Amino acid sequence: MWLKPEEVLLKNALKLWLMERSNDYFVLQRRRGYGEEGGGGLTGLLVGTLDSVLDSTAKVAPFRILHQTPDSQVYLSIACGANREEITKHWDWLEQNIMKTLSVFDSNEDITNFVQGKIRGLIAEEGKQSFAKEDDPEKFRETLLKFEKCFGLPEQEKLVTYYSCSYWKGRVPCQGWLYLSTNFLSFYSFLLGSEIKLIISWDAVSKLEKTSNVILTESIHVCSQGESHYFSMFLHINQTYLLMEQLANYAIKRLFDKETFDNDPILDDPLQITKRGLENRAHSEQFNAFFRLPKEETLKEVHECYLWVPFSHFNAHGKMCISENYICFASQDGSLCSVIIPLREVLAIDTTNDSSKSVIISIKGKTAYRFSEVKDFEQLVAKLRFRCGAASTQYHDISTELAVSSDSTGPSENFEVQSLTCQRECSKTMNTEALMTVFHPQNLETLNSKMLKEKMKEQSWNILFAECGRGVSMFRTKKTRDLVVRGIPETLRGELWMLFSGAVNDMATNPGYYVDVVEQSLGTCNLATEEIERDLRRSLPEHPAFQSDTGISALRRVLTAYAYRNPKIGYCQAMNILTSVLLLYANEEEAFWLLVAVCERMLPDYFNRRIIGALVDQAVFEELIRDHLPQLTEHMTDMTFFSSVSLSWFLTLFISVLPIESAVNVVDCFFYDGIKAILQLGLAILDYNLDKLLTCKDDAEAVTALNRFFDNVTNKDSPLPSSVQQGSNVSDEKSNHTRVDITDLIRESNEKYGNIHYEDIYSMRCRNRLYVIQTLEETTKQNVLRVVSQDVKLSLHELDELYVIFKKELFLSCYWCLSHPVLKHHDPSLPYLEQYQIDCQQFRVLYHLLSPWAHSANRDSLALWTFRLLDENSDCLINFKEFSSAIDIMYNGSFTEKLKLLFKLHIPPAYTEVKSKDPSKGDELSKEELLSFSQLHVSKPENEKKAESVTNSPEKGKGKIDIQAYLSQWQDELFKKEENIKDLPRMNQSQFIQFSKTLYNLFHEDPEEESLYQAIAVVTSLLLRMEEVGRKLHSPTSSKGTSGAVCVSGEASEGKTDSCLEKESSSLREEPQWSFAFEQILASLLNEPALVRFFEKPIDVKAKLENAKTSQLRSRTKM
Repeated sequence: MWLKPEEVLLKNALKLWLMERSNDYFVLQRRRGYGEEGGGGLTGLLVGTLDSVLDSTAKVAPFRILHQTPDSQVYLSIACGANREEITKHWDWLEQNIMKTLSVFDSNEDITNFVQGKIRGLIAEEGKQSFAKEDDPEKFRETLLKFEKCFGLPEQEKLVTYYSCSYWKGRVPCQGWLYLSTNFLSFYSFLLGSEIKLIISWDAVSKLEKTSNVILTESIHVCSQGESHYFSMFLHINQTYLLMEQLANYAIKRLFDKETFDNDPILDDPLQITKRGLENRAHSEQFNAFFRLPKEETLKEVHECYLWVPFSHFNAHGKMCISENYICFASQDGSLCSVIIPLREVLAIDTTNDSSKSVIISIKGKTAYRFSEVKDFEQLVAKLRFRCGAASTQYHDISTELAVSSDSTGPSENFEVQSLTCQRECSKTMNTEALMTVFHPQNLETLNSKMLKEKMKEQSWNILFAECGRGVSMFRTKKTRDLVVRGIPETLRGELWMLFSGAVNDMATNPGYYVDVVEQSLGTCNLATEEIERDLRRSLPEHPAFQSDTGISALRRVLTAYAYRNPKIGYCQAMNILTSVLLLYANEEEAFWLLVAVCERMLPDYFNRRIIGALVDQAVFEELIRDHLPQLTEHMTDMTFFSSVSLSWFLTLFISVLPIESAVNVVDCFFYDGIKAILQLGLAILDYNLDKLLTCKDDAEAVTALNRFFDNVTNKDSPLPSSVQQGSNVSDEKSNHTRVDITDLIRESNEKYGNIHYEDIYSMRCRNRLYVIQTLEETTKQNVLRVVSQDVKLSLHELDELYVIFKKELFLSCYWCLSHPVLKHHDPSLPYLEQYQIDCQQFRVLYHLLSPWAHSANRDSLALWTFRLLDENSDCLINFKEFSSAIDIMYNGSFTEKLKLLFKLHIPPAYTEVKSKDPSKGDELSKEELLSFSQLHVSKPENEKKAESVTNSPEKGKGKIDIQAYLSQWQDELFKKEENIKDLPRMNQSQFIQFSKTLYNLFHEDPEEESLYQAIAVVTSLLLRMEEVGRKLHSPTSSKGTSGAVCVSGEASEGKTDSCLEKESSSLREEPQWSFAFEQILASLLNEPALVRFFEKPIDVKAKLENAKTSQLRSRTKM
């Protein structure tokens, strides 16, 4: 490998390097200790240790070429090589291409400059594509060489970054290098002859956390398959940890959580992942979440600056964050002041003439924002003007403000025309008003104390709007949060929910989208629409709005439209409750976009089949309980109690447990603060009930105490009529319990737990996602093992090991193949057994690793026939139950069972004639040949296939899960009779010849090989004679001289096998109707003790499985 020319002092280097070749301009050297007997003794060991600790290229490239400047002690390293062949190739190139040219130069300086230029040119040409995105391409290139040499992983394994660190083996730290690649975490250390090599696949990581104790000040703890690994002494531990977290989550999403990964095109190609790319992605995710921007936005630039806050008369110090369509600002502490400016709103961008380096951004509504002390402000202004030009052409006919700015005249005429057209088309169906204004219009004549308080709240917000502006670009300050905590007035709730959730941006950039989706989804009938219909009247049934057709129809349209927009989520229970509350305060279209914001951004992965997002946030909640309420965790022995109680809190944002008039205040805080508000409130509720919970003896008592508490939560300021309020309907029997006002509870949650930062929640979510998905995977595994263990003789531990190998093979196939079909097959919604299935190629690899018959010359054919036998539904995939049934027979089957398996492999549907296209490979099959042979099935009429597929798979059909089909399938399996050997079809002559060949191949290299060959020859001879006698009895004149084809039993030897079988085959071809029954073959073989001993020989299953586990990855590497 050519190296970036660097100076080397040869005087000091001579102790570590030995001269091999030299000329006037170049020197070829070998590292001391390499290639010497005994590794070069103590010197060799010390040199090796030094190389490892100092990250020397010499550890993996013990040869190098130096360019020497005549009359100087300074040399330049220009090439290195992992072996003599590689370095000789470079040496020869230099002699042929450079040496002749160098004699032309007059000065030594010119010679050196020419050599440096030439080598740099070669390096640039080599790494033009591969390393362009890396921070230091040449250094990265050297590290990649070490990584490939140390671990031998395939070239497609993309190294992302590397760090120097210590790995703790027991209490001893081993200094070495940590390599982070797309699929693996790898560590290498070499200290005084002791080599440590560790490879952990990201998909096996169940825990990843930063820890500290007495010995280790700060370290990273990685838990994989029950083993703990500690890495410490990082230069930038936070940066390292963030990258490890991202890589682990990427692998988990790609392999286990395909539902989420499919919606995430950014990380679609593992070869495009870089350290810088991952860091940018993490920053973009946090940026979008903090400012509630669409997921598609990516953070482009961050500038430290000051924003002039006019109503407070001070400059707020913070960061200006710029994406494709937004300019955002957040003050240093986050809560002091923040602003979101959509580029579609911007009218002009200017600079000031003074030295303040200011950028002034003017928006619609006569508002301007002044950012000062902006670095490179002139370049920034030019970029923003260009972006605004693009944005203005995109949105020139759309007004974007739902809430009219206090100074603005109202929405633009174009938008009015558009919305009027849409409304005319849908006037008969769509609600353009919030249901609360229809069913509970505020009566100004009857002003009671609650209505007066409500008016005062409105006035407070109007004062805030006058100061901070109104609409998407308003200043958000501590005062805004305080007003939200007090509860948003009924009349402003819909507008502010749209604003704080970011739904206002989605709706502005997609005019007319909702109307189109409603029209397209009209009349669709599928599983989602059936579930929606079932739940419509269960959504706030006590509210008048949902006792009428108006509310029910609006709810149906919004839910059906969302299910149509996002079929992967479709409809999930709890969405109906949430949407019904949204419809009370927002019109139909706004409620739809609010639902989009909640399901796709604010509560990611909550509303899918496995509710992973909710489970992750429950794990975060448990972590916060341990930190903030330790006495409660000490009292509660089982933390799952909190999970079972809090699931509905998270899924419905407390709407299902609190009275509606109190729950809406929680929703106010959720739209302003996100999941942080729900977590804080949950902690406050547990804290408030702490004494009661500590006296509870069991879970049921604790649940009762919490339910009683929720019944007594009120909202004394709610202007809703008493007929609608649920808190006011509490019976007198419960009135002796203390009432708790929701506003006080929310205020208390902010005061006590407001110091929980969003960044911490983001980190806890990432960390717990690994744990939650691995726990779900463990549950899947336990369920599969429970089902399979009933049908096999393998122990539970052996089945567990086998399952790990089976699943690992599936993932190994996906690591380096981007569009592998197996990734598409994993569907966590399927029954446990069907979630992971392998194809014929993967089965062949496992067969070679696990089968006791894998030493056979025709092992590829045996693997193919076994796969075809197991693949009963002809979909070219088999599940773990089918796989383990075959392995179990090979390991634990009786003589009869093993023979029956071999017999069935040589008759249809398993058997098919196999011939390799390349005769030089013998019986070995290429991947393409194997897959094509595995697809050769007895063809059936197309209509029969379709009918069968619908019958076999209850999932298919009209998008419904056919429960009856599942039950009948289950019943069939339950009453499946033991296969009778008399039911097996007869084996014809060509199949029998192949069967005999397979037996000969199986006996090869067995200690009793000679006696086994003799025994099989005797059996073959006996079977042929029996068949001949049988034929003579049926037709005495039919055949003569057949016995000449039979081999004499005494001549059985390996050399004569083929000729013997050829004679048999020529004999058999004369009688095409000739065949054997299984009983005949079984009876004949039972007479030979050597054959019985061979098939009943015990197999060390544990050793076989251990060997397969260690060989699995190694078989794919160059090691």
